[in-house]
Amino acid sequence: TEYDFASCDYYEKHGKMLPDDWKEKLEKHDAIFFGAVGMPERVPDHISLWGSLLKFRREFDQYVNLRPVKLFPGINPPLADKKPGDIVQGDKTGDKPLSEIVKEYLKVKYNKPGKVFLGVVHRLDRPTSGIIIFARTSKALERLNKMLRDRVISKTYWAVIKNNPKNIKDTLIHFLKKNTKNNKTTVFKKEAEGSKKAILHYTTIKNLNNYSLLEIDLETGRHHQIRAQLSFIGSPIKGDLKYGAPRSNKDGSIHLHAREIHFTHPVSKNKIIIKAPTPDEVIWNACM
Repeated sequence: TEYDFASCDYYEKHGKMLPDDWKEKLEKHDAIFFGAVGMPERVPDHISLWGSLLKFRREFDQYVNLRPVKLFPGINPPLADKKPGDIVQGDKTGDKPLSEIVKEYLKVKYNKPGKVFLGVVHRLDRPTSGIIIFARTSKALERLNKMLRDRVISKTYWAVIKNNPKNIKDTLIHFLKKNTKNNKTTVFKKEAEGSKKAILHYTTIKNLNNYSLLEIDLETGRHHQIRAQLSFIGSPIKGDLKYGAPRSNKDGSIHLHAREIHFTHPVSKNKIIIKAPTPDEVIWNACM
């Protein structure tokens, strides 16, 4: 059911954000999907917020704050949707990193006169896609880093692989060692000198003619962990030449996507769930 209230159009027509019976209309539903609030050039923020969103939060129990990622051309928010080929931070290539693009956006959006702070909470490999979290303040960065260390931020990945694993669902436990010279990770069945324990859980969620789609939850976060562990069991990620794929993707990407992140907001204590759409590409589209 779609309602026309809680909008600028409704306010301009009725002089208020909600009808008198708004609660009776909404409480019969299991969930409310409510878009972004605010268009101060039409309705002052204190009216739109206090007249709609804050009323919803106060009158109903809020269990999940679900935020599907929808991005628009030229706009890069602090929770960015990384495209294959984007780099998160500057490197020796000299290419413009995603962090600088987001800083430029924040400088304009908040009219910052000086330097803009932006903390990188975590990273994704350059050929991958999906969700990246940036922190707009040093305090937020400190809190989010602690949440990562405490493993209270959960990250789910999707991977398109060439060969089906032996088991539809399984837990992979290996020991990984990074080689800094060739930027590649070696996998061991047992602990080896300089190696670190790596654990991931996967489930096969779709089978295509030549590929399969896995959903992966990381218990640890090691260098190239998903790529290396899947390759080790004979299921390399599509396009990942470095880890055994038979051929590369034309655009240099690999079919590994940071699909979902969920955590409890450190201040509001709301449960935050963010999902990033997969790239608009033939194999990814066939997986949806």
